[in-house]
Amino acid sequence: MKKAIIIFILGLILILSKFWLGIYEDNEFGEKRVFIKHRPIWKTYFYSPRGMRDVKLSQMSEERRVEQLMFDEFVELLHLFGH
Repeated sequence: MKKAIIIFILGLILILSKFWLGIYEDNEFGEKRVFIKHRPIWKTYFYSPRGMRDVKLSQMSEERRVEQLMFDEFVELLHLFGH
């Protein structure tokens, strides 16, 4: 019984960390960093298809546009607050 409770708690922690922890790839240096998301979302890995280039959203494919918007919302928000 205790084993089942421990397994349940560990599973719950893993699921919650999936919703609240993210990994992003730095635009400039390509380093991967862990961060806490400002809202729960299933997506864990964030990267910028734009990178350091001056590409507009209108010039990107729909898939890249969505990826860039997610990066802007979750990662660029961190930089606004100095993290």
